[in-house]
Amino acid sequence: MAVIDHTRSAVVTQPFGGFAETIRSTVARVQAWNDTRVTRKSLSALSDHELADIGIDRSDIDVVARKMKR
Repeated sequence: MAVIDHTRSAVVTQPFGGFAETIRSTVARVQAWNDTRVTRKSLSALSDHELADIGIDRSDIDVVARKMKR
């Protein structure tokens, strides 16, 4: 006589094997990269006097742009 075990429940942790999370993560990284790029471009367009008014130097643009995405 065959015994069928029905005590285990089927648990689906991530549909599509995590594919959706991979896509979400990739989209988030692209958005963060784009935000950094836009910030860097905007700050680079300012004059040295305008940058001094907001308290940064032209050499600080990359650092400030990377911190803005956090």
